[in-house]
Amino acid sequence: MRKAALVTGGARRIGKEICIYLARNNFDIALNYNTSIAEAKETATIVKSIGVNCKLFKFDLSKTAEIKKLANDVFGMFPNCTLLINNASVFNDRDFNEITIKDFDDEFNINFKSPFFLTQLFSQREKSGNVINLVDTRVSRVNSSHFVYNLSKDCLLKFTKIAAKSLSPGIRVNAICPGDILPLDGMDDSYLEKRSKRLPVKRVGEINNVILALEYLLKNEFVTGECLFVDGGEHLL
Repeated sequence: MRKAALVTGGARRIGKEICIYLARNNFDIALNYNTSIAEAKETATIVKSIGVNCKLFKFDLSKTAEIKKLANDVFGMFPNCTLLINNASVFNDRDFNEITIKDFDDEFNINFKSPFFLTQLFSQREKSGNVINLVDTRVSRVNSSHFVYNLSKDCLLKFTKIAAKSLSPGIRVNAICPGDILPLDGMDDSYLEKRSKRLPVKRVGEINNVILALEYLLKNEFVTGECLFVDGGEHLL
């Protein structure tokens, strides 16, 4: 039976490229999305054209109380799901004094609680496999903008290390911390060009840089609890 991977937020941007890379490496894809239905269908078409199976799983990851349903649906369709990619996130910027309880809950649920409980559910079904969390180079410094996002990603990085210890030796848990790989929605490549001038490597990152990090973490079976910063050295600033 072919291996399968669950990729949260797999419809677009980095998640889409992860799905395509995994498909090319003979993984069936369980693609989770919430509102990006057109993009999800487009990504599924590309994945299927490679010759593997791809099923779409619409689920709002802010509803963590219902997350067991997503896991049951995925494992029902793909009982050999040996890889979990916690990629989905929300990136809101509100002043500290303007953050509401709903803002906090929605962002924390998607960025931290859903990876936490999906990893728990994954580990209860699989004796061996991999969990890879997409974090952010922002965890390397204190930044008050995007307050809840930063806090939730800090938690996700710490969780990566604790889960790696708790789930060893069967399940390896690692993280990737991307920097500026794609422009923010509504911006173009000039945004990345401008920001790259401050980086030690003085160049713009590419999605393939993230994919190479993913490949390393999947193939190197002697690595767990690790975080790879794919940010052109931004974490050194």
